[in-house]
Amino acid sequence: MSLKIYNTMSGKKERFEPLQPNSVTMYVCGPTVYNLAHIGNARPVVVFDTLYRLLQCHYDEVTYARNITDVDDKIIAAAREGSRSIESVTEEFTQKYREDMAQLNALPPTIEPHATHNIAPMIALTEKLLAKGHAYVSEGHVLFAVESMPDYGKLSGRSLDDMLAGARVEVADYKRHPGDFVLWKPAADEDPGWDSPWGRGRPGWHLECSAMIREHLGETIDIHGGGRDLIFPHHENEVAQSRCAHGGDYVRYWMHNAYLDIDGEKMSKSLGNFRTVRELLQSYRGEVLRFALLSAHYRSPLNFSAELLEQAEATLGSLYSTLRQVEDIPLDMEVQLAGEPFYEALNDDLNTPLAIAEIHALAKQLHKAPEDEKPALKGRILAAGNLLGILEQHPQDWLQGDLDSSDITAEEIEQAIADRQAAKAAKDYAKADEIRQDLLARGIVLEDSREGTKWKRA
Repeated sequence: MSLKIYNTMSGKKERFEPLQPNSVTMYVCGPTVYNLAHIGNARPVVVFDTLYRLLQCHYDEVTYARNITDVDDKIIAAAREGSRSIESVTEEFTQKYREDMAQLNALPPTIEPHATHNIAPMIALTEKLLAKGHAYVSEGHVLFAVESMPDYGKLSGRSLDDMLAGARVEVADYKRHPGDFVLWKPAADEDPGWDSPWGRGRPGWHLECSAMIREHLGETIDIHGGGRDLIFPHHENEVAQSRCAHGGDYVRYWMHNAYLDIDGEKMSKSLGNFRTVRELLQSYRGEVLRFALLSAHYRSPLNFSAELLEQAEATLGSLYSTLRQVEDIPLDMEVQLAGEPFYEALNDDLNTPLAIAEIHALAKQLHKAPEDEKPALKGRILAAGNLLGILEQHPQDWLQGDLDSSDITAEEIEQAIADRQAAKAAKDYAKADEIRQDLLARGIVLEDSREGTKWKRA
């Protein structure tokens, strides 16, 4: 079954064919590590982690790179504000980023290149652009000359004049054209910097990804991903640097996820609706956040709200309850993905909402299926969950959850269930119902079945 993805460059859905027959290279823009990741930062992580899982079903070798920007004006400002070293800031927030993304069931990337470890390739790329007449030196800066590239703006689909009208561009006397962007800039004595042919300085933000992609993945890669906010100027400038320096396609397929709003409004600190992943993890499990992020198609805007999270929690609870009913049933065969509706959905431009709907359909079948059909249905649900990065916990662990903050222990719950069974045996149904209601008031739901009574958190 072929994979189709929407290519931002062409503006249409295309059949995916990697440059090498059984090997895929994918690069996704990672964090600038000066603060905690917010939930908007998590959307591309979850989206491209799902794509990474899907690609591994198709190809023997998938190399997934996600960079760490560890030199930037925001990092320098954060270090000054906290009277800390640059290294302590970047090390802290790199580690916290990894921890938070792992909580969302995101697999670690194959490669995690750091900007500060790749300065030499950035200098080499800058030198090549200068030699080819696509860059110039001015007042200690090296700038890319946008007018030197005839089709600059092709990725975002706008002319240079249109882009300048709608973008925040730095107006500086040292620029020949307002749209020219910095490849290398001088560094103050107290700021991080590296020796270069143009003096001590540091790279411009756009330069990093172009240089690291060539260094670690090659001249042309298969997939480059990120949020829509990166199309211009960041990815547009990547295209300019790489194509003008080396020729070729640079990237065969560009993929961009849409924006995320908080309660119908753009997330911003000024509005007070800024939500970090770490903050949300205090109230919701990481799988709930992941499920919520996958509930809309990646190219559609997503309104992130308490209602969405509660719905995600309830849906996962229902699916885990279904799996608990068959937890003792062994899986008797490997699932053949070809022809599976959930697999077809994901291969059609990563249609996660449809894939989730197909899991619901399988769960409904499982409830009604004869015993001999249940192993196959269980396997299909778990296979779909594995591709989406959900339903990978033991059902009992998920449903009973963490009782550390509860006023009742697992032992007390089991004793209450035993007391209820004894009351029912004595035909004291009022007492049995009282025990059920008392547990419910304390956040514990009982589920009766032929196999006995099980419990879960409400």
